[in-house]
Amino acid sequence: MTSKSLTVYGWAFLFSASQKQEEKDDFKVKILIFISEQSIFYNILPKGGLMLKSEQYKNIIRLENRGQSIRSIRKLTGHSRGTIRKVLDIEVPPLFKVLLRSSMLDDYKDFLMSEFSLGTLTSQQLYEEIRKKGYEGSFSTMMNYLSKMIKENKRIFKGHSFRRNKRKEKYTTWLFKLLQGKIGFNEIEEHFAEHLDTENLQKLYRHVLEGPLRIRNRALTIFAHLNNISQISIANILGKSRKAINSYIVQFESVGVEGLFDFRIKETKKHEEPKYKENLFKILHSPPSCYGFNRTTWKMEDLYHTMAKESHSLSKDGIRMIIKKEGYKFLKAKKVLTSTDPQYREKLIEITAILSNLKSNEKFFSIDEFGPFAIKIHGGRSWTPPGDHRIAPQWQKSKGSLIITAALELSTNQVIHFYSTNKNTTEMIKLLEIILEKYKGESRIFFSWDAASWHASKKLYEKVEEVNDGNYRKIKNTPIVKLAPLPSCAQFLNVIESIFSGMARAIIHNSNYVSVEACMVAIDCYFLERNLFFKENPKRAGNNIWGKEIVKAEFSESNNCKDPRYMY
Repeated sequence: MTSKSLTVYGWAFLFSASQKQEEKDDFKVKILIFISEQSIFYNILPKGGLMLKSEQYKNIIRLENRGQSIRSIRKLTGHSRGTIRKVLDIEVPPLFKVLLRSSMLDDYKDFLMSEFSLGTLTSQQLYEEIRKKGYEGSFSTMMNYLSKMIKENKRIFKGHSFRRNKRKEKYTTWLFKLLQGKIGFNEIEEHFAEHLDTENLQKLYRHVLEGPLRIRNRALTIFAHLNNISQISIANILGKSRKAINSYIVQFESVGVEGLFDFRIKETKKHEEPKYKENLFKILHSPPSCYGFNRTTWKMEDLYHTMAKESHSLSKDGIRMIIKKEGYKFLKAKKVLTSTDPQYREKLIEITAILSNLKSNEKFFSIDEFGPFAIKIHGGRSWTPPGDHRIAPQWQKSKGSLIITAALELSTNQVIHFYSTNKNTTEMIKLLEIILEKYKGESRIFFSWDAASWHASKKLYEKVEEVNDGNYRKIKNTPIVKLAPLPSCAQFLNVIESIFSGMARAIIHNSNYVSVEACMVAIDCYFLERNLFFKENPKRAGNNIWGKEIVKAEFSESNNCKDPRYMY
């Protein structure tokens, strides 16, 4: 208990011992005046649980001593008559609860006062010093305590401001002397020997004296930082932002002196790195609801934040560049950038699980149709002599049309194809029979296709049940057929689309076939050469014609197999 509270309790005891009313009133006023002068804050709890502040209690006593009636006191103070009567009826004033609470920083008050007034340490350094002395509280608690100290004694604050300005002037003078070469290298080496070796100190010193502005600012920042000058002081002296100063220091601490002055532009920009592209399209191909957004289409802001959460932070401009490079455009109901299938994630996980556990006697087929496309003069890019301009007439008489029905076996990279007159279930059954005949002896084959109506017809499912019958398989020696349909509106996941895109660039672009048969011969040769090449070379082709496929022929959630510039 403090000496102030003891004095209050002693006066309260004398008050209770007094018998005369005049003495009691005199004691009341004396106690209140004493407390007011000593700045002791207290609460009073009269009978009945009433809570009053010291000023309110004192005001009621003084008004009653001046001869004011209870009615007058009520009008002047705003308290109810019952409250006023309770205060006036107290024979002995309640014990005053002193609110000068102790703080865990009281033991360090003298140290804080002396160091803070000298201004030699920053707040963070001051905090670290008292932590060494045993303080276990937080930094914010210390700052609040210092704030109260400043309010209690304005002279400390003024003195600190004065010393802070003197300190800033001292730092400025030191940096200007360094900049003007008035501080020799021997002095620098002696002063900073424990921080850097001689070679790095020489580089920094040379940059300060000889380097251009941006080099010089960085070198000065590092010298000032090593000299325990705060970042805000460095920023003010050099006229730079605190963010810039902090970035110099962070770069120096992470990559050293060499990296600090390395201004070379990265050969590969961030948005050109494959991992960012792969992650972006993995997100873009999923409905926004999979990532917690109550939307049906992606916004740039949502893509930006989702990339950051996936630990692939990329700027909005970088995201736009990747999307634009892939040929995607934000159009009205013409191109579907994302799947709308509510079971998108479940179907994707199922297909991925099949592919990851595919055995040597199992095959996985990606199936689709290409076309119909007209046999006519097609435009495209080609080597053109000076002054010559190739023209593809807008209005032409077609020589016929073609539809290619094909299946790509993912494990061997082989394509089976034939030409159809229509896109319907009959053609799918025909493809199924061709594959079953070609892959006799396999234990199981998987069919994966998009959500076209003829890919999921009742007639087709009946055919699959028929070929999976035990007697049929025993007679024909055919494998079990399993269906692994892609999510709806997910053509970008259909790997054979990539094969079609490569074929279109090689065979159809810049073409002017004389007949449908001539075009069919060219397409047959393309797939024959492609299949032969991948039989002999399991790795992806380099400069061969089928190397123009836009993505690698493998299943990946981030793939963009459908070429946006050539769609059928």
